[in-house]
Amino acid sequence: MNTIYPLAVPKGRRLCCEVCEAPAELVCKACMVTYYCGPVHQQADWNSIHEKICQLLIPLRTSMPFYNSEEERQHGLQQQRQRQMHLIEFCYTIAQKYIFEGKYANAVPAALHSLRFRRNLYGLSSVELVPAYLLLSEASLGMGHTVQAEEYLSQAQWTVLKSTDCSCATHSLLHRNLGLLYIAKENYDEARYHLANDIYYASCAFGTEDIRTSGGYFHLARIFYFLEKWKLADTLYTKVTEIWNKYLYDHYQVLAQARNQQIDLLGKLLETDTGLDEAQEAEAVRILTTILGIRELETDREPKKTVFVLKTLIMLFFLMNSSNARDYANRALFIAKERNFNVQEQRDLQDLLDLVSME
Repeated sequence: MNTIYPLAVPKGRRLCCEVCEAPAELVCKACMVTYYCGPVHQQADWNSIHEKICQLLIPLRTSMPFYNSEEERQHGLQQQRQRQMHLIEFCYTIAQKYIFEGKYANAVPAALHSLRFRRNLYGLSSVELVPAYLLLSEASLGMGHTVQAEEYLSQAQWTVLKSTDCSCATHSLLHRNLGLLYIAKENYDEARYHLANDIYYASCAFGTEDIRTSGGYFHLARIFYFLEKWKLADTLYTKVTEIWNKYLYDHYQVLAQARNQQIDLLGKLLETDTGLDEAQEAEAVRILTTILGIRELETDREPKKTVFVLKTLIMLFFLMNSSNARDYANRALFIAKERNFNVQEQRDLQDLLDLVSME
């Protein structure tokens, strides 16, 4: 990290901190195009996202070269646009992943990057800014900064109200974040209203049984759980698990069949991913482990529901190539034996354990 020398800055140009937009005093020595107010924000940005995109920022933040023709200029502009779009999605996904992992402070710089690139590409009032505002709101909520979260949500709402072409997916995200805000405020009536709207819009965009809709069911179940409405919470938690189980089973079957057929490429196939991006994987882990924690409290009464969540987590971690799959398989088989599941159910779990234990 290098100190900025004021005399080296062109007259009239104001250098701002990447994180807080205060006057900058330091510049990243690796890219020389990113500025900070001090070492604290530099380190925060580096830990969050800058290390991953440092060199990618150079062509975006330096003057475009001289082009010999209009065709070359248009090609250069198109490349710039593609770079910006890539960084918008990359920073957004990383910020989402941090949020699902509970690393809210780390999510903020990444979400801010996504927001700035969106502003540069789409303008200050575009509905494309809404997802970034919502990420910043959720990160703020996670850190307990309710007022800041409300400010970001207000910006998102105002942008949606001004838009004539806002998608159902964006409406879903907005209502989900409003639901989370009211959960944090313990205003469960308002939270239920917004989460019901979240489910409606997500269903319109993706379908009622899609993993992208499952988040609305999950948060609605949390409300009923808080209110001690066990049957409603149980129904929704079961639905969420079923949605993820069906999605993961389709991917898992490919690997299971490969093993059974003893395909020579099995070692390569075992590295097949989940079909999810990093943020979606983190969301699946968070949702399913939360449900598992609740189910384990009721294992004595309903062990099969606990095992069903465990089997879903086994498939998830197996597809993620994580050793956690084996641990969950052992737990599921132990419950099945302890609770005297029938022979076929125990055999199926043993087969599952054998598969995920293969190196």
